[in-house]
Amino acid sequence: MISSSHLVERLLENLELDASLFHVGRYCGGWHASTHGMGHASFHLVVQGGCWLHADTLEQPVRLERGDAVFLLRDVSYRLASEADAAQACAQPRQTMQPLDTQASDGVGLVCGFFHFSSGLSALIIDAMADLIILRAEDPAGSAARALFDLILEECRRANGPSQVLLERLTHLLFLYALRQQVHGAQPLGGLIALARQPAFADLLEQLIKAPGAIWTLERMAACTGLSRSAFFKRFSELAGQSPGQVLLALRMRHASQLLRAGHTVEQVGVQAGYQSVAAFTRAFAKAVGVQPGAYRRQQGRR
Repeated sequence: MISSSHLVERLLENLELDASLFHVGRYCGGWHASTHGMGHASFHLVVQGGCWLHADTLEQPVRLERGDAVFLLRDVSYRLASEADAAQACAQPRQTMQPLDTQASDGVGLVCGFFHFSSGLSALIIDAMADLIILRAEDPAGSAARALFDLILEECRRANGPSQVLLERLTHLLFLYALRQQVHGAQPLGGLIALARQPAFADLLEQLIKAPGAIWTLERMAACTGLSRSAFFKRFSELAGQSPGQVLLALRMRHASQLLRAGHTVEQVGVQAGYQSVAAFTRAFAKAVGVQPGAYRRQQGRR
């Protein structure tokens, strides 16, 4: 039987996401900025100076200093600003970013970008998290995260300007460390993390991840937890926020996507994902992923 904490680590390792920068630069004087309304999860790393974070989900504005980071997992209402007072922050202008100057004594330097989470399994993990996560430079548990942030700062100091690819990859890793702190903390979480924290459900989830294409009836899943069929369905749905069938579908689609990327035929993938016919698999994949499995395989082959 796998331990609950190890399974949580496995889930984080299998999180499928892309990080993309949209600007690296500096604000001076009075200003405010936000990506709210753009429909993306976003991140903001403070690499010089400091600023204030205002968000509807926060009781009070939060001061961010050099080495701090905020990850907004959903498109929530927020703004970064030069002012602590909410009304004054709203009144500040939206400025054009100036080139980054990590040696400047005023203003704030920011590395900002977007996250895109793959649908299915990744969404079930992220949906369990808070709307925003703040990573503090002085957090004693964050030594590894600080080392990553130091690499980001060093990259920003390059005479020829930072590499976008390196900053995106370093931010990706920094975000995974922030998530690890969240899932191993004491706060209640839902989704797959909640299942992974319960020993009986963690054992079932591990089996579903290992063999999503097996014949998984509700009775078989319930037997793995020692609960009756009705009690299992109720408790599983309460913990995960999704039915057992919906979680199984997400795991099957993730498995199918991996096999298609590896070059397996649609027929082979359908069988390994647990479908009785190619037609049934094609319908399920197209509905879940938004593209036919054959087209998905060709797209990934070109990449």
